[in-house]
Amino acid sequence: MRDIIVTSIVLIGCLYTLRRPYIGILLWSWLSYMNPHRLTYGFAFSMPFAQITALTLMLSMLVSKEVRKPPLNTIIFIWFSFVLFMGVSTLFAFFFEDAWAQYIKVIKIQLVVFLTLMLITDLDKLNQLLSVIVLSIGYYSVKGGVFTVLTGGGYRVWGPAGSFIEGNNELAVAALMIIPIMVYLHKIYNNKFIKYILIFSIVSSFIGAIGTQSRGALVAFGAVLVFFWLKSDKKIIYGLLFSVAVALLFMFMPESWQERMNTINTYESDASAMGRINAWEYAFNVANNHLLGLGFESWSPITFAMYAPNPNDVHAAHSIYFSVLADHGWIGLLMYLSIFYFSWKKLKELIRNTDGLSEYEAVNFLARMLQVTLIGYFVGGAFLSLSYFDLPWHIVAFIQIISKIRNTNESIKSNTTVPVQV
Repeated sequence: MRDIIVTSIVLIGCLYTLRRPYIGILLWSWLSYMNPHRLTYGFAFSMPFAQITALTLMLSMLVSKEVRKPPLNTIIFIWFSFVLFMGVSTLFAFFFEDAWAQYIKVIKIQLVVFLTLMLITDLDKLNQLLSVIVLSIGYYSVKGGVFTVLTGGGYRVWGPAGSFIEGNNELAVAALMIIPIMVYLHKIYNNKFIKYILIFSIVSSFIGAIGTQSRGALVAFGAVLVFFWLKSDKKIIYGLLFSVAVALLFMFMPESWQERMNTINTYESDASAMGRINAWEYAFNVANNHLLGLGFESWSPITFAMYAPNPNDVHAAHSIYFSVLADHGWIGLLMYLSIFYFSWKKLKELIRNTDGLSEYEAVNFLARMLQVTLIGYFVGGAFLSLSYFDLPWHIVAFIQIISKIRNTNESIKSNTTVPVQV
């Protein structure tokens, strides 16, 4: 039954995509973030629904009048250059076949994100896309929160198998990234039932993130709360609310969880933490010896024997920064950081230029929440490998979209002449 439902949704979605291409972005995002086909048990489990959707989307764009030119600016230039540079590093990768397979996967994600810039052209469409992403990732974060409460926090929460957020650490950071978007949706939706659902989802997702028992997520959790508090206009109320929530959290979670979190302060005796440091030193040594890095999928016993302090302790990057550093060298890391640095600057500029303007209230608040989302990614991502995950790249695209919406509206206003009465 699940197979039939998922397949029917995809087929109907593709039919609508032929008429309205942006529907294909919504459908692809649902498939990419939620992986609904992985919740089935029959023929739909291994169906290439995302590829079918992407092909339908591009076919629709060939004949549609809804397609707009993407913005051209510094961020887009560096972003496009980074994608090309990843291709160059792949050509010289240490394990070419594995690196090429990963690069194709990354290119598919980047392509659809770039198409988002061309098809999500107004705030209504953007709100629909944000709702789809929240629904898709929220399915796991909310379910994880409920599971944590029912089991007393005694078990870890995991994400969908075969996805970027399969691991407990990755799911935790993804949950923290969508919570600010939930807050934004709660503000713009007028339906009381939807508002109640979103409040429940926000609380459950916070609990679900903690229930993953991810130490990196706990650090990101703290950073998100502090940044949100600093940006709020009701610091006393939110300060008391957050303090009570944190106190209740530590009272509720079992002793095993608290013992695991306490190892943050004693990382020298923790094998997992030391493994991360070994992997980070490996990435540093790789970048110093290879201008282009070693390409995707280089984290292996062979390369660790060449560049890691402890060649027997082979780990994945466990860091968005060191992952890019080993994969694409210092040049690749500089490009990667520049994209998010300039995106952050654009958010600050957007907030400053729309502050206090009623017609841009939603845009202003969304920009603030995207800042909180990026804080969760920057801090939580320091401890896990989510460099090529769809969501942060979609966030960069959303920043471009709301900036273009604001600039377009201002251009229309400036070109509108007021008739002179004689």
